[in-house]
Amino acid sequence: MGIDDRLRDAARAVDEMWSDPEGTAARCEQMRERISNSQYSSGDSASSASRATRLIATCRHALAQSPSTENILTEALEAQALVQAIGGALAVTGPADLRGGARGLAEAGSRGCGVIDRDAAVWATRVPRAAMLTGVSDLARTLEALAGLLGDVGIALVGVAMVTDDESVYWQCIEAIDAADESSGLVRGLLRRLADLDRESLTWGAGGS
Repeated sequence: MGIDDRLRDAARAVDEMWSDPEGTAARCEQMRERISNSQYSSGDSASSASRATRLIATCRHALAQSPSTENILTEALEAQALVQAIGGALAVTGPADLRGGARGLAEAGSRGCGVIDRDAAVWATRVPRAAMLTGVSDLARTLEALAGLLGDVGIALVGVAMVTDDESVYWQCIEAIDAADESSGLVRGLLRRLADLDRESLTWGAGGS
């Protein structure tokens, strides 16, 4: 299932969470199973994966194993911190035609980090994984992996929103789902532009041969 389908499923679940209370527990369990069955390595071996894709894979695995609301909120923060760091790196070192979009992605990641109360997450004593990012060496693969992570974050947050009795946590989840959707849209935009650049390069090469 693609990122768009998963985020649409998340949105529908939020809209219907009170209209079908009997199905809430079953729906949450299905989401947990779907996340647990995700492919965290995106097909990369440890040797071929870039630092960025390994960090994303680690975040996806940690999200699937999160035992509590606090851990899920923490992984949502980790994901948006990665969005901010990857966007920031591409804004400086990425292809010139992508740098404007990359700056927008970094800004979206910063906003996404701001919607979750860090006191409600297991955050105070940890160094974000994004701090270990040294660059983005495989742009397309990194962006594809990031889109997958954001889809998993959206699903996990819906699961929390559906069962929490804490109104503050509920609204944080709703805002964080919106933030994941925004970041995902920007990632997809960068992937489309990257594909356009590849096609233009091939066309130019063919014309110049």
